Amino acid sequence: MAYYLVKIAVTSFLIVVISESAKRSSLIGALLASIPLLSILAMLWVYIDTKDIMKVSALSSGIFWLVLPSMAFFVVLPLLLKQGLHFYLSMVISIGVTLLCYWLMIIVLNHYGVKL
Repeated sequence: MAYYLVKIAVTSFLIVVISESAKRSSLIGALLASIPLLSILAMLWVYIDTKDIMKVSALSSGIFWLVLPSMAFFVVLPLLLKQGLHFYLSMVISIGVTLLCYWLMIIVLNHYGVKL
């Protein structure tokens, strides 16, 4: 149980540090958020939990392929906000577009025999 609490605390701490940094400097916040800290932590936790490098490798490959469609969010959100859409509506639409891009990526990958 203590191990899970450590995992939650470390991960939560990083999210708070990034959001607090972004309040002071959007550049620092963006830089910290763009570093794949959560992905690295997830791979670390999987390795510590399983000692299975194939699981870590599969996770890393899956992250690579799914980072590409996630970029849609970072294109759509600022476009909608600049158009004057309400923040929450822009977030919902951006998330929806991103989910659609994830779905399309998985379909394309499956078509070409890439299994996630």
